[in-house]
Amino acid sequence: MSADDVSLKRRQALQDGPVQRLERMMEIRRVEESVLELFNDGYVRGSTHLAIGQEAVAVGLAAAARPTDMVACTYRGHGTALALGLPPEAVIGEICGRQVGCTDGLGGSMHLVEPDVGLLPTFAIVGAGIPVATGAALTAWVRGTDDAAVAVFGDGTANIGAFHESLNMAATMKLPVVFLCENNLYGEYSRIDRTTPVADIADRAAAYAMPGVVVDGQDVDAVTAAIGEALARARAGEGPTLVEAKTYRYSGHSRTDAGAYRPDGELDQWKQRDPIELGTARLLESGIATQEDVAALEASVAERVQAAVDIVLASPHPDETEILRHVLAPANR
Repeated sequence: MSADDVSLKRRQALQDGPVQRLERMMEIRRVEESVLELFNDGYVRGSTHLAIGQEAVAVGLAAAARPTDMVACTYRGHGTALALGLPPEAVIGEICGRQVGCTDGLGGSMHLVEPDVGLLPTFAIVGAGIPVATGAALTAWVRGTDDAAVAVFGDGTANIGAFHESLNMAATMKLPVVFLCENNLYGEYSRIDRTTPVADIADRAAAYAMPGVVVDGQDVDAVTAAIGEALARARAGEGPTLVEAKTYRYSGHSRTDAGAYRPDGELDQWKQRDPIELGTARLLESGIATQEDVAALEASVAERVQAAVDIVLASPHPDETEILRHVLAPANR
């Protein structure tokens, strides 16, 4: 089975049900915990941006979208990449700069991509993915397909020009795009109430004559439903939707940020609504799974991620000659 087939199979598994979605959230959490350990052990160059606590948004998006839909997200996109279908070794390998990574170790933590499952390159520049996703939606519109695009971004991004320009263009042309705001309360180090005059980013949708939806970003089923409805509107030619998922990142902005600016007790309060714990409780209450099933799932995920880490650390770094690859187009094009 090729790497692309593995990615598509992983993506399709999310359609099977709540157990698979819980498993993928667990995997994302364990991968990012492993990335933190690898960073501390010196295997990650530069910095890296984790989204521990936001797993339900990524998995809900992947469960609702098709592999032919295109998704553009931010440098905090490891979870989105995994949810869309990239295997752990492809993500961890890229973060560690190893050839097993999804771009052969050439891009690093902020530049993940896999077009076969709809992942456009993740973007290091704040907001840069929004006009790219809008362009992908324009492509689907021009080609006459019923594919759609999703732009994933943070709350701070809603204050920059690219956000407003893209929403305006998408609404004017009724493009099939969903604007998904991961509102984790902080734009880098600044709390939203110090930078943004509205409590809900979704309120800004009204200025562009599109629906604005607020959803519980800790509830994977709620996220799946909200994005599914927005994608259905897009495919039906009804235009874009702005979806705001209320969520929270447990770590600071990057590995150099301890998050000391957060109010006392805020992190503990959000951990009481941890997306994995909520998903687990729902499975147990419904009788779909037992505590033993969940424990076995956790053990399987831990084993799979550790195996991926072993593969990554055994993989070489790119050769120096790779620095010029992908810079120039082949002469015979």
